[in-house]
Amino acid sequence: MSQDLTLADWLTRLEALNINSIDLGLDRVGAVRDAMGLIPPCPVITVAGTNGKGSVCAMLSTILHTAGYRVGTFTSPHLLAYNERVAIDLKPASDAQLAAGFAAVEAGRGDTRLTYFEFSTLAAMHTFISAQVDVIVLEVGLGGRLDATNAFDPSCAVLTSVDLDHQDWLGGTREAIGREKAGIFRAATPAICADPRPPRSVIEHAEQIGARLLCLGQDFGFAKQEDSPQWNFWLGETRRSALPIPALRGGYQLANASAALAALETLREVLPVGMGDIRRGLLEVEWPGRFQVLPGRPVTVLDVAHNPQAARALAANTLSLGFAEQRYAVFGMLGDKDADSVIEVMREHIDTWLLPPLDSPRALSPAALAEKLAAHGARDVRQCDSLDQAWRLATSLAGENDRITVFGSFYTVAGVMQARLAARQ
Repeated sequence: MSQDLTLADWLTRLEALNINSIDLGLDRVGAVRDAMGLIPPCPVITVAGTNGKGSVCAMLSTILHTAGYRVGTFTSPHLLAYNERVAIDLKPASDAQLAAGFAAVEAGRGDTRLTYFEFSTLAAMHTFISAQVDVIVLEVGLGGRLDATNAFDPSCAVLTSVDLDHQDWLGGTREAIGREKAGIFRAATPAICADPRPPRSVIEHAEQIGARLLCLGQDFGFAKQEDSPQWNFWLGETRRSALPIPALRGGYQLANASAALAALETLREVLPVGMGDIRRGLLEVEWPGRFQVLPGRPVTVLDVAHNPQAARALAANTLSLGFAEQRYAVFGMLGDKDADSVIEVMREHIDTWLLPPLDSPRALSPAALAEKLAAHGARDVRQCDSLDQAWRLATSLAGENDRITVFGSFYTVAGVMQARLAARQ
């Protein structure tokens, strides 16, 4: 019977079973993995980090695809459609492929109860193996050590950054969070760390298990002259010169690109890529909702920034866009995020705040956000009845010399994306 279910049926079934809660651990997913015989026959690159991991996954996948490899990429969450989470050759997997993956997990799990993310991870791996991909890129969902993606041993592990987020699950300090994220490292296996100030716990864990740790600024890095349209990458004696600036906006993307290139360098014997592949991949990479500047006027930025580190990056990148007469924000956040710190970072960059409700039981209400904004000195704060209303209000108020920034959550950005699509129809 499960073989006849559509993707929509499966997603409804998973949500109805109430298995979308967070319940970290590898026992369940490991047991089902073994029962299904899910052994990746190709290299696996696992990417963790507080911020930047999606961008690194996108760069890795695009460069490898450009080099002619069949690439399976698992990321989360999605913005508009679940299929975005499971990509083959940079294209979302079909409904039929995903439904077949879910059916295989259902058949293999027996009485084992899985979370939404565990079910998704196993189904994605089944999809990739069935599609006979040449390489698999996995984005960690939460933390690293106990995340479902860590049930599969990586050929190379990448840690992009370590900062405060998900403290209830990962700990309240960078040292504690770093220890959890470094759990994706493996003995005698490349471990790339792109955090410029890695917690000591990351280094100590790598030393304890004998991982081949490579750190940004020490073992690999990048150089760029301020006004140059190109940059250089180095790893040991290896040099990659005159590289194009990544298509993904933001100064921090050079660190992400360096992490991706460092990972590829460590895997060059099994996944060789040429300079032409790297250049083209950096120019063509796409990752919606991450400092995404929409075409036209007024300048409109979509950014899922939902923690203090991401907000600092958004604020810095916003300055690079130049002067705006009036600055509007469509802003919504979840209640388990540090909204006060995000507001404090962004308050000098926003004149008018438009607060919609989000489609999540975890979301802060517009009234709750308005109270926080008032406490931080925000003056023009307007509560809206829906994301569509907030977006329409922003576009009606903003002139061609103004700026609209949509940020605070995946739900906020996804809602505006849907509102824009609806307006075009």
